[in-house]
Amino acid sequence: MTSFLIANMAPIMFGSLVVMLLLGYPAAFSLGAVGLFYALIGIELGEFRPDFLQALPERVYGVMNNDTLLAIPFFTFMGLVLERSGMAEDLLDTIGQLFGTIRGGLAYAVIFVGALLAATTGVVAASVISMGLISLPIMLRYGYDRRLASGVIAASGTLAQIIPPSLVLIVMADQLGKSVGDMYEGAFIPGLVLSALYAGYAFLVSMIFPKAAPGLPPEAIGFREDSGSRGLTSLGMLFLASCVFGWYVMRGSEYHGADFVVLCMFSGIVFAFAVAVVNWVLERLTGYRFLSRMAQQTTFVMVPPLFLIFLVLGTIFIGLATPTEGGAMGAAGAIILGAIKRRLSFDLVRQAVESTAKLSAFVVFILVGARVFSLTFYGVNGHVWVEHLLTSLPGGQVGFLIFVNAFVFVLAFFLDFFELAFIIIPLLGPAAEKLGIDLIWFGVILGVNMQTSFMHPPFGFALFYLRSVAPKESYLDRVTGKRMEPVTTGQIYWGAVPFVVIQLIMVMLVIIFPSMVMHYKGTASTVDPNSIKIDIPQIDAPPLDFGPPQIDPPKQ
Repeated sequence: MTSFLIANMAPIMFGSLVVMLLLGYPAAFSLGAVGLFYALIGIELGEFRPDFLQALPERVYGVMNNDTLLAIPFFTFMGLVLERSGMAEDLLDTIGQLFGTIRGGLAYAVIFVGALLAATTGVVAASVISMGLISLPIMLRYGYDRRLASGVIAASGTLAQIIPPSLVLIVMADQLGKSVGDMYEGAFIPGLVLSALYAGYAFLVSMIFPKAAPGLPPEAIGFREDSGSRGLTSLGMLFLASCVFGWYVMRGSEYHGADFVVLCMFSGIVFAFAVAVVNWVLERLTGYRFLSRMAQQTTFVMVPPLFLIFLVLGTIFIGLATPTEGGAMGAAGAIILGAIKRRLSFDLVRQAVESTAKLSAFVVFILVGARVFSLTFYGVNGHVWVEHLLTSLPGGQVGFLIFVNAFVFVLAFFLDFFELAFIIIPLLGPAAEKLGIDLIWFGVILGVNMQTSFMHPPFGFALFYLRSVAPKESYLDRVTGKRMEPVTTGQIYWGAVPFVVIQLIMVMLVIIFPSMVMHYKGTASTVDPNSIKIDIPQIDAPPLDFGPPQIDPPKQ
């Protein structure tokens, strides 16, 4: 029995952990308890030395000393301050007016704002709750199908999982031992493609079922000109001029990929903001303006979050700041934006600090428990057992990726992304590296997959967040005065299912088209290695004498 336990300690440990998690025990304490229990058994059986656990304090201290994880509280605080400062409300109102008359326009607005909030907040809860409170009543007011409205809001909120500065990507990079900046740059394009797939689904629904996603009536659209026109031509010209200006400024730069896009965007928004300010000053002084009201309003609402995206992501991408420093600048920028909007208060900051402290403590506790578990698991060569198990799968890299993604997808029904990242990723990373898989590409694939953990019925956290703010009983709409039916839990669940399928399609696309991620490595060299010729110059030197050394006799 003793020899059996010693030989199979790794699978027994892993099975015990799974059982404890399924029984509902908190992940941090389950990890720590299983690790300590089997460490004591190993010491008793003679598998470990009596002082085996003396390595534990150093591992726990390593968690506290991890500079990468400092980015988590900064980005969390930034997201919570922005969510409470009303930026989401301004964005949804303006972009909703912009897309409103188009069939499915409100759904496009929610997806667009969800992507913007994801790129500025990085916190799923803040995005889902903000959009649920603001946009869900409007969508219901104008006759949107409850399943479509619920699914769009929940899915758009989870874009904060994969669009930088995502907390998931920080943890993923830390567990895989890779740069957070590379992970951010690799996930940039997949995040945008996923947003486009969401919009594509909303377009299909609006075409096939027009009543499920109607456009807003003309009387609901504001920001009109004195002539009654919407002023979209002016907005389009400003957008086109900003794009051209951004490209012109950056055309001769050495940057490429996501770096080039972010820097072009920064140059363009500075130009658009300057034009809007000149227009505003001119109107105040002379009464004349050359931009429409819609163009000016859209610019003033869009520039702050876009500038914050550059402040955080742009400085990280071009190597000007580390992710921790970028997070600190983002937190400071969020406070400044809140103060400019005159919505910053001591109570708001206190609530954001409290929520940040809770989330950070949650992350650290799970990581400490994971270090206790991994100390024992690695001590019994569990990582070798997992590596042999995974590398022996049929199909090589493709077989490995299919199995791992199916495994993570199933686990996501029961575990959230932090638990998956701290428990599963350290076991999968070495096997992926041994198979020759790029770990940044692997991390982005798993990041998109783990996004489904927020959307899985019935345990998805995004669905719980939306359920907490969606109307549970019939109510009177404050604008129309009509009696509105509630949103049922079943409608929220069914609305999430198509978006879970889209997320799985996105996983397949990232696997099939790795170039979406691999651009983070930069442009490939155009030099043919076979054409390189190395000439070593000949140096005239006296011949070497390998005879016995000549020793002078000692002087008298």
